[in-house]
Amino acid sequence: MAVLKVKFTKTKRDKLAQILWILNWVSVVSGIILFSLGLFLKIEIKKRNEVMAKGDINSVPNMLISVGVIACIINFLGGKICYDCSDANKFSRWKLVMLPYIICTFCFTFCILVGALMCYTMRNELEESLYLGLRDAIKFYKDTDIPGRCFLKKTVDLLQIGFRCCGNNGFRDWFEIQWVSRRYLNMASKEVLDRLKSNVDGKFLVDGVPFSCCNPSSPRPCIQYQLTNNSAHYNYDFLTEELNIWMKGCRDALLDYYTGIMRSIGIAALLIWLFELSVLIGVRYLQTAMKNVLLLGDLEAESDGWLLENSFVETAKYNINIIKNLGKANQISTVSSMNDPNIDVQNADCGKTNVTTKSIPAAR
Repeated sequence: MAVLKVKFTKTKRDKLAQILWILNWVSVVSGIILFSLGLFLKIEIKKRNEVMAKGDINSVPNMLISVGVIACIINFLGGKICYDCSDANKFSRWKLVMLPYIICTFCFTFCILVGALMCYTMRNELEESLYLGLRDAIKFYKDTDIPGRCFLKKTVDLLQIGFRCCGNNGFRDWFEIQWVSRRYLNMASKEVLDRLKSNVDGKFLVDGVPFSCCNPSSPRPCIQYQLTNNSAHYNYDFLTEELNIWMKGCRDALLDYYTGIMRSIGIAALLIWLFELSVLIGVRYLQTAMKNVLLLGDLEAESDGWLLENSFVETAKYNINIIKNLGKANQISTVSSMNDPNIDVQNADCGKTNVTTKSIPAAR
């Protein structure tokens, strides 16, 4: 029994073909939108790849870009097919192409759904990439004289100012690394030497943060050094008073920023997927209706259109059997060939009964 069978008159078939022709061109625009969203996300990630570890974070934008390009090609072809389907004579040249086209389009719409879901599952990979990338960027913040790292100070400072954040997880991350270059340390100072000697690795660690962590909205002048020393500042208690530096870590700030972008892109991709799926359903109805009217032989008659010719269970069983038998066509079983009764049967003469055979002369 056919699934979701619908009766189509000639007028309904023509209107359906015309509507699908328009919708396919709208789908071309949706493909351009997918391509643009993927390109936008790729550019946004590339802007801050200095503070991101290398990983699979580009898989989502790459997939959106690829799906967008394929959408434009497939829907352009679909528009041409639907336009020709308004004429039964023109449909006959597309008759053998329609079913493979529908199968390819179904796989393509499934890829759109996967891309939309990946926008929501990318958070863990992005979080790990940001954590590792920011950790290394902060670690090499002081290396302004080393080629390949000299830009990291500016990158981190602009990042902290732009996203109103400080450190990787928070401002205390700066307490654990030496972020002041040795070229700016006064080695003749006893305080500097004592700090270097007090650390096992010989690092100059301070309870301070770079200037880019300062909150310009604070009414108090920025306290960026000796943050945990209450006696170093007048009327100051770092445990109870709200510090005038950014409290949020840059990893969380960037993660919230990219999560918002990917959530919006995911919603747009889901809407495009639903639209593409509705167009695909319409094309399937048009294909079956046109096929049945050709079988009837009367181009003006009513014809049935459906999504599946048989039930879901029967269709699934049929396709599973096809997959199972794919590899059996070229297999040769030695056991079956040994028991084959045709092996010992003599071949037919094939019309050669009149051919005379030469006798071998007997030896004398």
